[in-house]
Amino acid sequence: MTIRDDHALAADLATEAGERLLALRAREGFADPAGLRALGDRAAHVFLMESLSRLRPSDCVLSEESSREDRLDPRRLSAPRVWIVDPLDGTREFAEEGRSDWAVHVALWEGDRLTAGAVALPAQGRTLSTGEPPKLPAQRGRFRIAVSRTRPPEFVQKLAYLVGADLVPIGSAGAKISAVLTGDVEAYVHAGGQYEWDSAAPVAVAQAAGAHTSRIDGTPLTYNRPDPSLPDILVSLPDLASTLLAGIRDLHR
Repeated sequence: MTIRDDHALAADLATEAGERLLALRAREGFADPAGLRALGDRAAHVFLMESLSRLRPSDCVLSEESSREDRLDPRRLSAPRVWIVDPLDGTREFAEEGRSDWAVHVALWEGDRLTAGAVALPAQGRTLSTGEPPKLPAQRGRFRIAVSRTRPPEFVQKLAYLVGADLVPIGSAGAKISAVLTGDVEAYVHAGGQYEWDSAAPVAVAQAAGAHTSRIDGTPLTYNRPDPSLPDILVSLPDLASTLLAGIRDLHR
């Protein structure tokens, strides 16, 4: 692995973790989905934690698979550099044969902003990175909003009707935000509860690409907080943000 800078490191680690997950998926098969999910979470977590410990030994790490004690370690809150990782975003999809809407997230938070990040989409054969941000697609005609496959918020269904959009079910949060960046949808709206590791890496890439990112009330997304919950998010093509935020405000009156 050649490490050039934080952008390259994030992309290299996410890609390598994804390749390991693909190999695990091929080796284990899909007969035991719960077992496959557990193996995938653990394998990717161990790889990322060991790699960051070796390559960035002075940095802190917040991972979805970290212990509760590690998540609550107060040193993280004052650390100048904190990696926020989701070793396997979309475990449900990972354990379903044929699904490609799962991801690996690696992001870096420095002080008060995301400075590097990468989202590997292993089953799609690509990694989106802040090192080479994707070029945002142009909006064409009726737009589409990515939503959860299993629990689309009722208000998003109402929002889609209000603004004249179609809903597109997609698996992991990383896959949904990546879909905005690749032109498969034009927006992602969620208010059903999430955590920092669900969005840090894809938001870093979205910001580098010039997309709109915020809470659903329009306030900035912030990370490395004492409580890692981050319950709602809006990511969209820039020109659609005002329409979506206005629609959300109307629905919450």
